[in-house]
Amino acid sequence: MEDIGAAADAILKARYLIALTGAGVSVESGIPPFRGPGGIWTRFGEPDIRGYERFKADPKAWWERRLKGTTGRGGGRGGSMRRAEPNLGHYALAELERMGLLKALITQNVDNLHNAAGSRNVIEIHGNSYKLRCISCHRCFDRETFRVEEVPPHCPECGGVVKGDTVMFGEPIPPDVMRQCYEETGKCDCMLVVGTSGVVYPAASLPIAVKRADGILIEVNPRETELTDISDIIIRAPSGEALPRLVEEIKRRRRGP
Repeated sequence: MEDIGAAADAILKARYLIALTGAGVSVESGIPPFRGPGGIWTRFGEPDIRGYERFKADPKAWWERRLKGTTGRGGGRGGSMRRAEPNLGHYALAELERMGLLKALITQNVDNLHNAAGSRNVIEIHGNSYKLRCISCHRCFDRETFRVEEVPPHCPECGGVVKGDTVMFGEPIPPDVMRQCYEETGKCDCMLVVGTSGVVYPAASLPIAVKRADGILIEVNPRETELTDISDIIIRAPSGEALPRLVEEIKRRRRGP
Protein backbone atom coordinates (compact mmCIF):
# COMPACT_ATOMS: atom_id res chain seq x y z
CA MET A 1 0.00 0.00 0.00
CA GLU A 2 3.08 2.26 0.13
CA ASP A 3 2.40 3.50 -3.42
CA ILE A 4 -0.97 5.11 -2.62
CA GLY A 5 0.73 8.51 -2.47
CA ALA A 6 2.52 8.03 -5.79
CA ALA A 7 -0.75 6.92 -7.41
CA ALA A 8 -2.57 9.97 -6.03
CA ASP A 9 0.12 12.28 -7.42
CA ALA A 10 -0.03 10.64 -10.85
CA ILE A 11 -3.82 10.90 -10.99
CA LEU A 12 -3.85 14.56 -9.95
CA LYS A 13 -1.26 15.36 -12.64
CA ALA A 14 -3.04 13.40 -15.37
CA ARG A 15 -4.86 15.14 -18.19
CA TYR A 16 -7.05 12.15 -19.02
CA LEU A 17 -7.41 9.29 -16.55
CA ILE A 18 -9.26 6.11 -17.50
CA ALA A 19 -9.58 2.72 -15.79
CA LEU A 20 -9.53 -0.86 -16.99
CA THR A 21 -11.11 -3.34 -14.60
CA GLY A 22 -11.28 -7.12 -14.53
CA ALA A 23 -12.83 -9.91 -12.52
CA GLY A 24 -10.74 -9.16 -9.43
CA VAL A 25 -12.79 -6.02 -8.75
CA SER A 26 -15.90 -8.11 -8.16
CA VAL A 27 -14.33 -10.84 -6.03
CA GLU A 28 -15.09 -8.80 -2.92
CA SER A 29 -18.73 -8.77 -4.01
CA GLY A 30 -18.79 -12.57 -3.84
CA ILE A 31 -18.32 -13.26 -7.56
CA PRO A 32 -15.50 -15.75 -8.19
CA PRO A 33 -12.90 -14.84 -10.84
CA PHE A 34 -12.30 -16.93 -13.94
CA ARG A 35 -8.59 -17.58 -13.38
CA GLY A 36 -6.31 -18.01 -10.40
CA PRO A 37 -7.10 -19.45 -6.96
CA GLY A 38 -10.77 -20.33 -6.73
CA GLY A 39 -11.37 -19.33 -10.35
CA ILE A 40 -14.25 -20.88 -12.27
CA TRP A 41 -12.04 -21.95 -15.18
CA THR A 42 -9.35 -23.15 -12.79
CA ARG A 43 -11.88 -25.51 -11.23
CA PHE A 44 -14.03 -26.49 -14.21
CA GLY A 45 -11.86 -25.84 -17.27
CA GLU A 46 -12.24 -23.12 -19.89
CA PRO A 47 -15.44 -22.89 -21.95
CA ASP A 48 -15.76 -24.17 -25.50
CA ILE A 49 -13.68 -21.85 -27.68
CA ARG A 50 -16.20 -22.46 -30.47
CA GLY A 51 -19.07 -21.04 -28.44
CA TYR A 52 -20.04 -18.31 -30.90
CA GLU A 53 -19.60 -20.60 -33.88
CA ARG A 54 -22.01 -23.07 -32.27
CA PHE A 55 -24.48 -20.30 -31.49
CA LYS A 56 -24.54 -19.10 -35.09
CA ALA A 57 -24.94 -22.67 -36.34
CA ASP A 58 -28.03 -23.26 -34.18
CA PRO A 59 -29.28 -20.19 -32.27
CA LYS A 60 -32.61 -21.91 -31.67
CA ALA A 61 -30.96 -24.68 -29.65
CA TRP A 62 -28.93 -22.13 -27.65
CA TRP A 63 -32.06 -20.18 -26.77
CA GLU A 64 -33.92 -23.33 -25.80
CA ARG A 65 -31.10 -24.21 -23.40
CA ARG A 66 -31.04 -20.65 -22.08
CA LEU A 67 -34.76 -20.63 -21.38
CA LYS A 68 -34.34 -23.93 -19.52
CA GLY A 69 -31.42 -22.46 -17.58
CA THR A 70 -28.85 -24.90 -18.94
CA THR A 71 -26.44 -22.67 -20.91
CA GLY A 72 -22.82 -22.26 -19.90
CA ARG A 73 -20.56 -23.75 -17.24
CA GLY A 74 -20.66 -20.99 -14.68
CA GLY A 75 -20.25 -23.21 -11.65
CA GLY A 76 -22.71 -21.00 -9.80
CA ARG A 77 -21.26 -17.70 -11.07
CA GLY A 78 -24.63 -16.66 -12.48
CA GLY A 79 -26.26 -17.01 -9.09
CA SER A 80 -23.39 -15.10 -7.49
CA MET A 81 -23.92 -12.23 -9.93
CA ARG A 82 -27.64 -12.05 -9.24
CA ARG A 83 -27.00 -11.79 -5.50
CA ALA A 84 -23.98 -9.49 -5.74
CA GLU A 85 -23.88 -5.84 -4.77
CA PRO A 86 -21.17 -3.27 -5.50
CA ASN A 87 -18.26 -3.21 -3.07
CA LEU A 88 -16.07 -0.35 -1.86
CA GLY A 89 -13.83 -0.64 -4.92
CA HIS A 90 -16.76 -0.08 -7.28
CA TYR A 91 -17.94 2.91 -5.24
CA ALA A 92 -14.44 4.42 -5.17
CA LEU A 93 -14.21 4.34 -8.97
CA ALA A 94 -17.63 6.00 -9.21
CA GLU A 95 -16.40 8.65 -6.77
CA LEU A 96 -13.33 9.34 -8.91
CA GLU A 97 -15.68 9.97 -11.82
CA ARG A 98 -17.88 12.31 -9.75
CA MET A 99 -14.74 14.20 -8.72
CA GLY A 100 -14.08 14.87 -12.40
CA LEU A 101 -10.89 12.81 -12.46
CA LEU A 102 -11.88 9.50 -14.05
CA LYS A 103 -13.04 10.14 -17.59
CA ALA A 104 -14.02 6.60 -18.63
CA LEU A 105 -14.11 3.10 -17.21
CA ILE A 106 -13.52 0.11 -19.47
CA THR A 107 -14.55 -3.13 -17.80
CA GLN A 108 -14.14 -6.77 -18.76
CA ASN A 109 -16.86 -7.65 -16.26
CA VAL A 110 -20.41 -8.48 -17.28
CA ASP A 111 -21.97 -8.17 -13.81
CA ASN A 112 -23.32 -4.59 -14.10
CA LEU A 113 -21.82 -3.63 -10.72
CA HIS A 114 -20.00 -0.52 -11.95
CA ASN A 115 -23.31 0.85 -13.20
CA ALA A 116 -25.03 -0.10 -9.96
CA ALA A 117 -22.33 1.75 -8.00
CA GLY A 118 -23.03 4.96 -9.91
CA SER A 119 -20.36 5.01 -12.62
CA ARG A 120 -21.76 6.61 -15.76
CA ASN A 121 -19.18 6.43 -18.56
CA VAL A 122 -18.82 2.64 -18.48
CA ILE A 123 -17.67 0.72 -21.56
CA GLU A 124 -18.43 -3.00 -21.21
CA ILE A 125 -15.96 -4.64 -23.56
CA HIS A 126 -17.32 -8.15 -22.88
CA GLY A 127 -20.97 -7.14 -22.65
CA ASN A 128 -23.50 -7.13 -19.82
CA SER A 129 -25.31 -10.21 -18.55
CA TYR A 130 -28.44 -8.13 -17.95
CA LYS A 131 -28.75 -7.19 -21.63
CA LEU A 132 -29.43 -8.82 -24.98
CA ARG A 133 -27.88 -7.76 -28.29
CA CYS A 134 -28.62 -8.10 -31.98
CA ILE A 135 -25.68 -9.74 -33.74
CA SER A 136 -26.42 -7.78 -36.94
CA CYS A 137 -26.96 -4.14 -35.92
CA HIS A 138 -25.55 -4.51 -32.35
CA ARG A 139 -28.48 -2.75 -30.73
CA CYS A 140 -28.86 -3.71 -27.06
CA PHE A 141 -32.02 -4.51 -25.14
CA ASP A 142 -32.85 -4.92 -21.47
CA ARG A 143 -33.05 -8.63 -20.72
CA GLU A 144 -36.02 -8.31 -18.37
CA THR A 145 -38.25 -6.25 -20.63
CA PHE A 146 -37.43 -7.79 -24.03
CA ARG A 147 -40.30 -10.03 -25.13
CA VAL A 148 -39.17 -13.38 -26.45
CA GLU A 149 -42.07 -14.40 -28.68
CA GLU A 150 -40.12 -16.80 -30.86
CA VAL A 151 -36.92 -18.81 -30.58
CA PRO A 152 -34.51 -17.46 -31.54
CA PRO A 153 -35.85 -13.92 -31.06
CA HIS A 154 -35.21 -11.31 -33.73
CA CYS A 155 -34.27 -7.65 -33.53
CA PRO A 156 -37.30 -5.33 -33.86
CA GLU A 157 -35.09 -2.84 -35.70
CA CYS A 158 -33.27 -4.89 -38.34
CA GLY A 159 -34.60 -8.45 -38.00
CA GLY A 160 -31.22 -9.89 -36.99
CA VAL A 161 -30.87 -12.70 -34.48
CA VAL A 162 -30.74 -11.61 -30.84
CA LYS A 163 -28.39 -13.24 -28.31
CA GLY A 164 -27.15 -12.50 -24.82
CA ASP A 165 -24.97 -9.40 -24.74
CA THR A 166 -22.12 -11.29 -23.06
CA VAL A 167 -19.35 -11.88 -25.60
CA MET A 168 -18.80 -15.58 -26.27
CA PHE A 169 -15.50 -17.30 -27.03
CA GLY A 170 -14.78 -16.75 -30.71
CA GLU A 171 -17.17 -13.80 -30.96
CA PRO A 172 -15.82 -10.43 -32.13
CA ILE A 173 -16.19 -7.50 -29.75
CA PRO A 174 -19.05 -5.32 -31.10
CA PRO A 175 -17.41 -2.70 -33.32
CA ASP A 176 -19.05 0.28 -31.59
CA VAL A 177 -17.73 -0.91 -28.22
CA MET A 178 -14.23 -1.53 -29.56
CA ARG A 179 -14.22 1.91 -31.17
CA GLN A 180 -15.06 3.53 -27.83
CA CYS A 181 -12.26 1.61 -26.12
CA TYR A 182 -9.70 2.75 -28.68
CA GLU A 183 -10.93 6.34 -28.60
CA GLU A 184 -10.69 6.58 -24.82
CA THR A 185 -7.33 4.82 -24.74
CA GLY A 186 -6.00 7.20 -27.38
CA LYS A 187 -6.76 10.17 -25.12
CA CYS A 188 -5.41 8.53 -21.97
CA ASP A 189 -2.15 9.59 -20.31
CA CYS A 190 -2.78 7.67 -17.08
CA MET A 191 -4.60 4.36 -16.65
CA LEU A 192 -5.76 2.57 -13.51
CA VAL A 193 -5.48 -1.16 -14.20
CA VAL A 194 -7.56 -2.84 -11.53
CA GLY A 195 -8.20 -6.52 -10.84
CA THR A 196 -7.31 -7.83 -14.28
CA SER A 197 -4.86 -10.62 -15.11
CA GLY A 198 -3.80 -8.90 -18.32
CA VAL A 199 -4.04 -12.05 -20.43
CA VAL A 200 -7.33 -11.53 -22.28
CA TYR A 201 -7.13 -9.65 -25.56
CA PRO A 202 -8.05 -7.18 -26.93
CA ALA A 203 -8.60 -5.70 -23.44
CA ALA A 204 -5.00 -6.44 -22.41
CA SER A 205 -3.73 -4.47 -25.40
CA LEU A 206 -5.19 -1.22 -24.04
CA PRO A 207 -2.70 -0.68 -21.16
CA ILE A 208 0.11 -1.62 -23.53
CA ALA A 209 -1.06 1.10 -25.94
CA VAL A 210 -1.10 3.66 -23.11
CA LYS A 211 2.43 2.68 -22.11
CA ARG A 212 3.68 2.90 -25.69
CA ALA A 213 2.32 6.46 -25.80
CA ASP A 214 4.38 7.29 -22.68
CA GLY A 215 1.38 7.16 -20.37
CA ILE A 216 1.45 6.08 -16.72
CA LEU A 217 0.08 2.69 -15.65
CA ILE A 218 -1.12 2.21 -12.07
CA GLU A 219 -1.75 -1.44 -11.26
CA VAL A 220 -4.03 -2.33 -8.34
CA ASN A 221 -3.98 -6.07 -7.74
CA PRO A 222 -3.05 -8.36 -4.83
CA ARG A 223 -1.06 -10.57 -7.22
CA GLU A 224 1.45 -10.11 -10.02
CA THR A 225 -0.02 -10.06 -13.52
CA GLU A 226 1.11 -10.01 -17.12
CA LEU A 227 1.05 -6.20 -16.87
CA THR A 228 3.14 -5.86 -13.72
CA ASP A 229 6.45 -5.50 -15.54
CA ILE A 230 5.27 -2.50 -17.54
CA SER A 231 3.38 -0.79 -14.71
CA ASP A 232 4.84 2.41 -13.25
CA ILE A 233 3.07 2.30 -9.90
CA ILE A 234 1.94 -0.90 -8.21
CA ILE A 235 -0.45 -1.22 -5.28
CA ARG A 236 -0.42 -4.78 -3.96
CA ALA A 237 -3.85 -4.92 -2.33
CA PRO A 238 -7.45 -5.83 -3.19
CA SER A 239 -9.28 -3.01 -4.93
CA GLY A 240 -11.90 -2.76 -2.20
CA GLU A 241 -9.11 -1.88 0.22
CA ALA A 242 -6.81 0.15 -2.01
CA LEU A 243 -9.19 2.31 -4.02
CA PRO A 244 -11.08 3.92 -1.10
CA ARG A 245 -7.70 4.81 0.44
CA LEU A 246 -6.59 6.23 -2.89
CA VAL A 247 -9.70 8.41 -3.12
CA GLU A 248 -9.18 9.71 0.42
CA GLU A 249 -5.53 10.50 -0.30
CA ILE A 250 -6.52 12.43 -3.44
CA LYS A 251 -9.08 14.40 -1.46
CA ARG A 252 -6.51 15.15 1.24
CA ARG A 253 -4.01 16.44 -1.33
CA ARG A 254 -6.66 18.57 -2.98
CA ARG A 255 -7.49 20.18 0.36
CA GLY A 256 -3.84 20.95 0.98
CA PRO A 257 -1.98 21.27 4.29
